[in-house]
Amino acid sequence: TVEIARQLGLHVIIHSQNRGYGGNQKTCYDAALEAGAEIVVMLHPDYQYDATRIPALIAPIADGTHDLVLGSRFLGDPLAGGMPRWKYVSNRFLTIVENAAFGLHLSEYHTGLRAYSRGLLETVPYDRNSDDFVFDQELIAQVVAAGMRRRIGEVAVPTRYFEEASSVGFRRSVVYGLSTLRVVARYLLHRLRVRRSPKLAARRRRD
Repeated sequence: TVEIARQLGLHVIIHSQNRGYGGNQKTCYDAALEAGAEIVVMLHPDYQYDATRIPALIAPIADGTHDLVLGSRFLGDPLAGGMPRWKYVSNRFLTIVENAAFGLHLSEYHTGLRAYSRGLLETVPYDRNSDDFVFDQELIAQVVAAGMRRRIGEVAVPTRYFEEASSVGFRRSVVYGLSTLRVVARYLLHRLRVRRSPKLAARRRRD
């Protein structure tokens, strides 16, 4: 994969040791901001997400409508695209819980295709987040806590599940689900001022 990326002329960053899913994103976002990027796209490299949807994904950021745009499989028919039913049910459950906690009406939170504005990444302390898969959910909680709830949008992306694509197994998914519920609990305690979390203290608040 690295050699193919280099042959395509892409800038490749390699960690000397495995930093995890979240750790990879921290490094890449830091590098993108340092390079002067105004919009940063995160795409899972397993070919489950259609990269041709990126122009539609970044358009609401480019025109100033949103600061975070999620590529949602649930604006279409994920089951028809091959999503396992147990993943469909767990995704819907977690999305309902997060919508209730964050005051949002998103169709999906757990997507591997998303875009961020430079302003958002400079506002939220993503460097304080987990190095594991729950990084994405922690970042959304930070966006909401920073007063940017209305700056989140989504666009439809097709679902593409197939044998060769990497996928998180059932046991790892259970751990991820429980970690997501902990993120929700942390956010609610922070919002109610019961227990303030440094992770949710924005570098600057944007109301």
